[in-house]
Amino acid sequence: MYSGPYPVGSVDLESPVSPPRVVETTRFKNSHENAFELQTVLFTLYYPAAHGESKHAKKHHWISRPISVTAKGYAKFAHISNRITNAIFTGALRIVAGGVKIPAKVDEPLAELAPPVASHPDARQSQELEKVASIEIDGHPIIVFSHGMASSRTDYTHYAGELASRGFIVAMIEHRDGSCPGSIIKRPGEPDEAKLTFRRSEVETLDGEELEADDFNRVQLNFREAEIEEVVKVLRKINNGEGNKVSNQNLRKEGKELDEWTGRLNVNEMIMAGHSFGATGALQALKGGPTKERPFVGAIVLDPGKQSGRLNHDVRVPLLIVHSNSWSSKHSIFYGRAHFDVVRDLVEENNERGNPSWFMTSLGTSHPSVTDAPILEPTLLSWTTGAKIDVYEGLRQYVHLSEDFLWFLKQGEKRNLLAEQAEFPEYDAGKGFGMWKPGQGDNEKEGGQWWDWRKYWQVHVSPNKTQASGTLEKQEL
Repeated sequence: MYSGPYPVGSVDLESPVSPPRVVETTRFKNSHENAFELQTVLFTLYYPAAHGESKHAKKHHWISRPISVTAKGYAKFAHISNRITNAIFTGALRIVAGGVKIPAKVDEPLAELAPPVASHPDARQSQELEKVASIEIDGHPIIVFSHGMASSRTDYTHYAGELASRGFIVAMIEHRDGSCPGSIIKRPGEPDEAKLTFRRSEVETLDGEELEADDFNRVQLNFREAEIEEVVKVLRKINNGEGNKVSNQNLRKEGKELDEWTGRLNVNEMIMAGHSFGATGALQALKGGPTKERPFVGAIVLDPGKQSGRLNHDVRVPLLIVHSNSWSSKHSIFYGRAHFDVVRDLVEENNERGNPSWFMTSLGTSHPSVTDAPILEPTLLSWTTGAKIDVYEGLRQYVHLSEDFLWFLKQGEKRNLLAEQAEFPEYDAGKGFGMWKPGQGDNEKEGGQWWDWRKYWQVHVSPNKTQASGTLEKQEL
């Protein structure tokens, strides 16, 4: 279960794009069909649900059905896809996680805004609800999340659910840009289509020419941007009183309560987030913004991709960029420079433009630590990735830091780790997991609220002390 004051609901939405959008003219070599035509957009909403008895007992499977589609996609990622290996992958997935269900309940009513807290028997929960109430003045805040390579919308459910239990609505997109192992596309009056992952070698231009790696990344990111914009459109429709229409058009047959969401969402001040390739996509979605199509007033960027194309530096909103320990510790050359240096400079430039931003490393973690994978297979992930942190502690650190950043966006207050100055211009392996001795605030003898918590982090870039706080209410579209 989730640790916030709310129970968590979830709804799968697959919304038709009318008319369909040809985002890029790149086509498949074999069929000559367009590889980047956007016909529907698929995402899962995780949201704070109302307290009380459950109206619906249904829960989503962690691996979408049919399992064979996801299995075939993983085999294809491993370059060993054939009838035998596909069957082996299917059987293995069924054994390992076939029966796992996401704890969020499907189609529960949305929690009321600013819930009363005086009657809550748990003092800690009352404090949490007071914090939630203070950020819900303009409606439930919305986070749009973009997944990484070889991932799907179900790979970050714990992170999304924890934020939803704290009052946020998280829209987890499933991208059909070739990065998802396998996604089922549903269209009115047509049979379901399984769209598997595809590689650069499988596509070509209209002139039959190969795409360079950067060109392929660019068209993938452009497609992701189009999907993000469609999600924003759907959320606006729901908030504008078209919940029943969205539900009736939903090809996943969910969303019975969406009509009750009218006027209860903060659709003008959304937050963009993403992991790995999705982190690169999150940065791209900020380009030229905030706009009506992409109303993002801040972004949470987790392990921006090292092989997913250049990072967008045209950012005009606050940023929180987090590297896992493995992302910072492994030296990688990125377009002629160290990847770490490129990220650090991006954040410093954004601070110089007056947008309070942070860059830090989560110590003891590995690239998959923010995903659900460590929870499902903690021993295997620790062995293969070198993660040293307890899997639940690692996720808890990501959630609490994200919560503090989201609080800052609304209230302008730098809490906890965000209040610290940057002490590590470079990643310092000698002061790694559990070894950082705080240089500000708390001390070892007296302890303090963050004495134990800070040993999990190194802060590389933070805003200047004199820099003005950014708040959502001051942003204008």
